[in-house]
Amino acid sequence: MTLALGCIADDYTGASDLANTLTRCGLRTVQTIGIPSDDLALPEVDAVVVSLKSRSIAADIAVSRSRAAERWLRGRGAGHVLFKICSTFDSTEQGNIGPVMDALRADAAEPIVLVTPAFPETGRTVYQGHLFVGHVPLHESPLKDHPLNPMHDSNLVRVLARQSRTKVGLLDLATIARGPQAVRAHLDALATRGIGAAIADAVFGPDLGTIGAVALTHCVSVGASGLGLGLARALIASGRVAAHSAAAPAGEDIGGAAACLAGSCSQATLQQIARAEQTMPVLRLDAKQIIGGDAVVRALSWATPRIGSGAFLIASSSTPEDVAAIQARHGRDVVGHAIEQAMADIAEALVQAGVRRLVVAGGETSGAVVDRLAIPGFMVGAEIAPGVPVLRAVGAKQGAMLLALKSGNFGGPEFFSEANNLMR
Repeated sequence: MTLALGCIADDYTGASDLANTLTRCGLRTVQTIGIPSDDLALPEVDAVVVSLKSRSIAADIAVSRSRAAERWLRGRGAGHVLFKICSTFDSTEQGNIGPVMDALRADAAEPIVLVTPAFPETGRTVYQGHLFVGHVPLHESPLKDHPLNPMHDSNLVRVLARQSRTKVGLLDLATIARGPQAVRAHLDALATRGIGAAIADAVFGPDLGTIGAVALTHCVSVGASGLGLGLARALIASGRVAAHSAAAPAGEDIGGAAACLAGSCSQATLQQIARAEQTMPVLRLDAKQIIGGDAVVRALSWATPRIGSGAFLIASSSTPEDVAAIQARHGRDVVGHAIEQAMADIAEALVQAGVRRLVVAGGETSGAVVDRLAIPGFMVGAEIAPGVPVLRAVGAKQGAMLLALKSGNFGGPEFFSEANNLMR
């Protein structure tokens, strides 16, 4: 296998989003869970997205795992590696975006790294270094209330500078509008001043094409799926990759029982759960039940007689206010870990009972579930919603399975029904 593009994603739903984007652009793409073992048979592809669960762990562990993933990708021929982050730049004051970027930059001996979470078609834009979610700055968006990584500063130059050991500069929209040659000259000028990373503005779709074309001439870049789109288009335009159909991977229908799990408290997911109650059985678990240890037994007692009788949904999602209250009592990490492990316990039991089509909402929840199921990789299939594809398990000990891993903010109100209709 000789890869045209290697990618390292800091969570599983973000990896699915990126893999979906690359597939839509015409790149044959596999998403792996962690660094693949040598005996995992992977098809011939153009890109591999290595999924890590490294967004909210200790920075030194995130760096170690990311560097190991980069070595694996370089060993398969990847000349460029994209470190895929969330389009809302989810992070703490200490990282982990900055520390991982610094390590990958040093390993590649790269003078300067392009960084942008922009993806205009999904409402994420960057102007003068400030990230906008729809029409509002990041710090005024619902991300200000994120239960793990609340974002209170929309100026990404400042945010990244607080995390990184290098100086951070700006690649402004006016320069990008002048094309790749102007961008390269601007980056060279920044690098001569000792600046090792540049936040790139992007407001319109073509901006990503310019950024991707320039980034591809470097060894490393950092960004969301929008940057992946720019890189993919640049690879195809250069002739290094032939575009392939974005049709679903070959394979028979899976069939079998279907279930949905939700562990996100984003506004989008809460709305989707409310809409799902109109079309399928829904069990709501609150954080108090989960901390108390009764939630898994209750959920399985409720779900077992429903397996095979149509899709159902088990949701541990609560309002941000409710989550904040219980976090204040028990601690943020304790509550987050308890929810993740409870949902992983439920998923494992459901699969053992015959569920073969599983929809999971929430980045941390998705990571916990896939880790528990020990699925080593996925082929990317049809798109359920922007950034959320159907995933066909590769090498799963449970046999043939379909999954959908959804970031909390992704999908429309009818997401759960739409996912089950498409996953056959």
